[in-house]
Amino acid sequence: MAWNQPGNGNNNDRDPWKNQGGRDQGPPDLDEAIRNLLGKLGLGGNKGNGGGNNKSGGGIPSRGIGVIVILAVVIWFIAGFYTVKEAERGVVLRFGQYHNLVESGLHWRPFLVDTVETVDVSNVQQFQSEGFMLTQDENVVHVELDVQYRIVNPRDYLYAVENADRSLAQATDSALRFVVGHTTMDEVLTVGRESVRQNTLELLENIIAPYQLGIQVVDVNLLPARPPEAVKDAFDDAIAAQEDEQRFIREAEAYAREIEPLARGQVRRILQEAQAYREQTVLKAQGEVARFEELLPQYKAAPVVTRERLYLETLEKIYSNTAKVMVDVEGSNNMMYLPLDKILEKQRATQEPARSEAQGTNSSPTRSSTSNEPSNSSRSSNSVRTSDRFNDGRG
Repeated sequence: MAWNQPGNGNNNDRDPWKNQGGRDQGPPDLDEAIRNLLGKLGLGGNKGNGGGNNKSGGGIPSRGIGVIVILAVVIWFIAGFYTVKEAERGVVLRFGQYHNLVESGLHWRPFLVDTVETVDVSNVQQFQSEGFMLTQDENVVHVELDVQYRIVNPRDYLYAVENADRSLAQATDSALRFVVGHTTMDEVLTVGRESVRQNTLELLENIIAPYQLGIQVVDVNLLPARPPEAVKDAFDDAIAAQEDEQRFIREAEAYAREIEPLARGQVRRILQEAQAYREQTVLKAQGEVARFEELLPQYKAAPVVTRERLYLETLEKIYSNTAKVMVDVEGSNNMMYLPLDKILEKQRATQEPARSEAQGTNSSPTRSSTSNEPSNSSRSSNSVRTSDRFNDGRG
């Protein structure tokens, strides 16, 4: 219904907000609303117009204060529980000062009194240090170093220095530049990379030891270094030449391994032959000595006969190995010479045409035996002659 509806009499009893009596009450009082709420909770408040229990018009009784305190204590106790992960360790600070170190698991601390900072101590972390560096021979190379580390002391890691990770990075850069500055460019790029890595690791450990960073360097890995782009082609050629040098060295070593056993075998064979010759000569000399020792008593008994016999035996041995025959004619100063070797050569020359016409292989041994018959007969005649002279000499 409209306010100015006829018949209203311009009265305010038809106001939708029931503003009776023409008084503008406004919105409800906030303090009154709070007192009503506390009264419904049984914590005091406005329980009637009398309000006999409220000393100052709606205060909080002692019972309500106790409940609030209990609730605050429960909340504070629950808020003190915290969890440390398996790979982490917790550093407990009491009023900002180090208190103790806790392991992984569920723990409790006095809330607002102790604070806990967790640190990962199991996983290996890494970072890279790189840059253009000057070598010993005044060349510039771009070097990259991969550093792997893990935290072993959470307290030192957090509070020994301001920032342990940044301190480790700065120490790594300093150690790497020092080692590269004392190494030639060829060694950094090729054969000396392992030496650079090892020296950098040792120097880095010595640098960070006094600072007690709480960090253990697990390993460092020197990534392939590269020269500036302006000289890259020349260094590629140099590296290829060094690879060829190593290949030739390996080929030479393989050849040496192949030849050396053969040479050693020949050396052993020659040594064995020399040893056998020495033993043979010694045994032969010993045999000659034994033979002369047996001959000595005979020589002492009949020196003339023994001397003649030795002379004749020696001549017999000499003549048996030659084709020339000397014949001494008694009563004359002339000596006949029979050139049996020439006679045999002439006989072979006359038998060549017949040998070419012969068939088969059995004829050759026959002719050889035939051609040797004169020499055999001459040796037999010489032996008979020598024996006769020996018998004549013995009388």
